[in-house]
Amino acid sequence: MNETPLETDTLSVTYTGDREIEAVKGVSIAFPANRLTTIIGPSGCGKSTLLKSLNRLHEIQQHVEIDGDVLLSGDSVYDTDEPAPEIRKQIGYVPQTPTALPLSIYENVAYGLRIHDDYESKADLDEKVETYLRKVNLWEEVHDRMDAPGAELSTGQIQRLCVARSLAVEPEVLLCDEVTSALDPISAESVEETLEALKSEYTIVMVTHSMAQARRLADRVVFLYLGEVVEAGDVRSFFEDPQTERTRQFIGGPTPVDPGSAGDTTEAEDASTAAELAASSPPEES
Repeated sequence: MNETPLETDTLSVTYTGDREIEAVKGVSIAFPANRLTTIIGPSGCGKSTLLKSLNRLHEIQQHVEIDGDVLLSGDSVYDTDEPAPEIRKQIGYVPQTPTALPLSIYENVAYGLRIHDDYESKADLDEKVETYLRKVNLWEEVHDRMDAPGAELSTGQIQRLCVARSLAVEPEVLLCDEVTSALDPISAESVEETLEALKSEYTIVMVTHSMAQARRLADRVVFLYLGEVVEAGDVRSFFEDPQTERTRQFIGGPTPVDPGSAGDTTEAEDASTAAELAASSPPEES
């Protein structure tokens, strides 16, 4: 695999509706293979916009202009004849709000495999469904009720089901947009454990508002402010030796990173810090 399978090249995203807003401004950043990169920053600073632009999800919206490019294994995501669904198969996306398809647990995972005709037989499909439910630590919880509606699962289980559904089509990259923000602490911990286990196999890019979560999970951190990259680096250097004053202000000053701990910043502190910097920020993408 390419050491940096996904990267942006002076990527800009502009909303051109009632008023023009440049939400992402000339971002060039590389996302290393088999690592989890978190994108942090105050609300309204383009984090989700950047994330969705990585697999052309903004094409489903009107009044959005893209300049620059995104490269997947060196090939353009935008300047290509490859259909957008094929791009999104290679760059999966897990949304903030856990949503099960109106199908059984089994068919939620099998959905993409059926669309892409990516299995050889019913036995092969069964095996793939089980494999990806195991990858997200959900198989033991649901194996005896595979025909039950996916929507009957708990919120945390549905989020892991969404991850399994994305992984089933074997993407190179997995995009995660605030995937634990709607979950209770126990469910959030289960999802974090799943991502921790998966990052050795996939390139994961994750938006989070939580500094504590970034400390726990990230290998690399990108700090986005008003659509621009302020600082990016490995997680330990980022938190222990920030290079810019804005970074120091946002994270509350240099702080140690202990991979074995839950971090030393509470969610309330994260929210307070973000709120201070977000005061002058434009609204998040429409």
